[in-house]
Amino acid sequence: MRSVVACLVVVGGITSATAASPQNTAAPPTATDVYHVHLAKAAPGQAAALGKSLMAPDKASPMPEHFVVLRHQEGDDWDYVVIQHLGSKAEVVATAPPPSDAVRALTAWHSDTFVSGPSWGEFSKEMSIGGSANAAGLVYIVGVHRAVPGHREQLLKSLSAVGPSSKIQTGSVLLQHLEGSEWTFATITRYNSWQDVATERAAATSAGDAAGGWADIRQHSAFHRDTLADRIHPAK
Repeated sequence: MRSVVACLVVVGGITSATAASPQNTAAPPTATDVYHVHLAKAAPGQAAALGKSLMAPDKASPMPEHFVVLRHQEGDDWDYVVIQHLGSKAEVVATAPPPSDAVRALTAWHSDTFVSGPSWGEFSKEMSIGGSANAAGLVYIVGVHRAVPGHREQLLKSLSAVGPSSKIQTGSVLLQHLEGSEWTFATITRYNSWQDVATERAAATSAGDAAGGWADIRQHSAFHRDTLADRIHPAK
């Protein structure tokens, strides 16, 4: 279900930024790579089977092992989001074979969006992919925003602002829309535990209207959705 039938070439290289993180003090990096964001809702009774299907590498992808699957816990209506790294550009062709009827039967609906973002190495670091750590305890907040007309740069600045002072270590990535859904930016923040989520949220609430805070972002965001998720792939 992740294949998109079209005639399109998408190239990275749009200026991007790392989303707000208590530990982030570096200058915003430049987006060099293209990613495919696939949001999927399982058909009734098919959630487990759809998750298993999405964890299988897409052999048609130029980098089939460069992807992550997050599973909904609280928030938006989707059940899974698959973020596939495609390199510096992506090409989708009209002759791509459609998914089988058996695979399509697992999905109630899905959306596909091409975005620009950091290198896979930076993405992996921020999302804690690889190494010996187990993904079981990690928690992610996935957010999507559409900018108020004329406020794109202000929203980018707000989403990229350094968060309130905290000892909580997080990882954050901000992705910018290239082609697809109606949102402008997607943010993914990784926490090492549910306790860290609670501690960081309390710090953000106390910060009030500081840069990157609740009211600041809402001056520039026409709509947003936030979802708590865990990671089912890769396991480490």
